[in-house]
Amino acid sequence: MSFFLFLIIVAFVLGLIGAVADGLTWLLAVGCAVFAADLVYGWLRLRGRVRPPGRRGLR
Repeated sequence: MSFFLFLIIVAFVLGLIGAVADGLTWLLAVGCAVFAADLVYGWLRLRGRVRPPGRRGLR
């Protein structure tokens, strides 16, 4: 969970610098890409926790 929060903060900082600094608009795009990748990472992590621990399925 701390890695997820770290990536959110990095994406926010990159986006903020990219939006404010002249000529660094590409940082805004990198920040958006990091944010999107972080959302996918968080979704995959939460999706994996739906099943109760110790139960993999019926055979």
